Amino acid sequence: MKVARLGVITGAFAALCVLSACGQGGSDTAAPPEAPEATTEAAAPAEAAPEAGPAEAAAPAVGAIVLAVTDAAGNAMSGDPARGARIFRQCATCHATDAGVNNVGPSLHGLFGRTAGTVPNFRYSQANQSSGIVWSDAELFRYLEAPQRVVPGTNMAFNGLRDPQQRADVIAYLKQFSE
Repeated sequence: MKVARLGVITGAFAALCVLSACGQGGSDTAAPPEAPEATTEAAAPAEAAPEAGPAEAAAPAVGAIVLAVTDAAGNAMSGDPARGARIFRQCATCHATDAGVNNVGPSLHGLFGRTAGTVPNFRYSQANQSSGIVWSDAELFRYLEAPQRVVPGTNMAFNGLRDPQQRADVIAYLKQFSE
């Protein structure tokens, strides 16, 4: 009896996560079920930061990728692909990073330098096809904050990532799948 009840609770939680990830309910930055692990890992660098000197605190983390975007102060941002992979889990509900694999959303493999609305065998909204966007760090950074604001009429049902660091981390992760 307890196992059956646990399955119902787990199923309901999974459905809530999917709805949150697609922007259909809950927070637009809803964490996937693995969030406690991600929170512990993300907290480690913050705990170590007070020990670092001013020059060391500004340096990107090991494995970080410096992006062609700047923060509000005009400093170059870097993204951590490992953190980006965890954040991308909510995107993976609709998007694949494998070449030629379209799901509810188009494949994101080889995204950088590609014109929006041009993945073969994917049916885009007219708004996306006519947006004229060529995907770069800066364009994706802007788009991921609020897709419907950047491309009014897009079919993408995602409210966006408000946190600039999360956007930078997702971009760093996606750069691994560039051709």
